[in-house]
Amino acid sequence: MLTHDLGRQVFGNPANAGNIISLQDANQLLDDWVKNESLKRHMRQVAALMKAWAREVEKLDDIGQLKWETAGLLHDADWDQWPDDHCKRIVEELEKRDIDPEIIHAIASHGPRFFGVEPVTTMDKMLYAFDELSGFIHAYSLMRPTGYEGMDIKGVRKRLKDKAFAAQVSREDIADAAQRAGREVDELIAFAITHQAGV
Repeated sequence: MLTHDLGRQVFGNPANAGNIISLQDANQLLDDWVKNESLKRHMRQVAALMKAWAREVEKLDDIGQLKWETAGLLHDADWDQWPDDHCKRIVEELEKRDIDPEIIHAIASHGPRFFGVEPVTTMDKMLYAFDELSGFIHAYSLMRPTGYEGMDIKGVRKRLKDKAFAAQVSREDIADAAQRAGREVDELIAFAITHQAGV
């Protein structure tokens, strides 16, 4: 259901390839736009997952890792203040700042059934894959006496089957995103547990 249809598939200017917003500027934007601390934590957790995946699985260099990290960090930047304009505001802001179109496209495609933008690159697909799953796993950690400690795939899977738990998280999106990324959901769960616990 295209609730926030962006109405296009192309974002940014190809001439800006390689222009990455600095982490300092990205965090400043986060602080300026996002007042909800839980949402900030979600974005930082997704950023940590994206950076770790870029480093450990994709074997990208520091520049590549930074691209993935900033896409994760800013993907929900406009949700807090302008939910009706999500993802339009952040896309336009990054275009105004002449940021690399790959980063902008990843953000624009992190919810294809909402924004109408298909994930194309591996970065696009992994941001889509980690977004809902990361939030779900964090919600599960909050109801466990030991938080992330001792959390396992089996426990997360059990909660995924419980439609009443974190009901706002789309199980269909989690499955769809994993399939598009060519990864098993269990692999993504294990990676998320390990890499977002301390964020």
